[in-house]
Order: sequence, then C-alpha cells, then structure tokens
Amino acid sequence: MTDTPLKRGLPPLHPGALLREDILPSLGISVSSFAAHLRVSRQMLHRILSEEAPVTPAMALRLGKLCGNGPELWLNLQARYDLDRYGRELAKELNEIPTLNAA
Repeated sequence: MTDTPLKRGLPPLHPGALLREDILPSLGISVSSFAAHLRVSRQMLHRILSEEAPVTPAMALRLGKLCGNGPELWLNLQARYDLDRYGRELAKELNEIPTLNAA
C-alpha cells in the first residue's frame, strides 16, 4: 500500500511542489526548457512552481502531455490541494452551514 501524504495526515502538495522537487530534477531539465516544451512563459511556470498560481485545466493538459501521465493527475492534485486549503480556511463557517436532506 502506498504511503501518501493524505494517509500520513499531511496536507496535500501543490502540483508545483511535485514539479519543482521531483519532476524537473529527475528529468535534469531547466525551468526555461520545461516552459518552452509546454509552450508557456517561464514566468507562468515559475508562478506554478512557487505555488502562487494553480494548475488550470489548460495547464493540466499541457503537463499531462509533456509528462505522459495525463491531465487528470494534475487536476486531481490541484483539487485536493484547493479543497484542503479552503476547507481549513472556511472550517468555522462551514460548521455553521446546515446540511439539508431531501424528503
């Protein structure tokens, strides 16, 4: 069984962290070259790598094609990151919202 961050109780990683810490180093490629392969600006890629920008569906398609692992991986990573982040930020407010059940 895989020991994932969620199973260890750690918050999900931003997709940029995976790119920055694992993908780019394992490929031995520079940010500029990776951005060129993606057909995006170096600045856009830097914003994702520094976790300042999300992976959008368009970027997920590009990353999935370039890395050969499909866009779903990148969108799922971003969704998990966003849900965890906003869930913690909105925890008190969410606790005050009732759950309605259909009759």
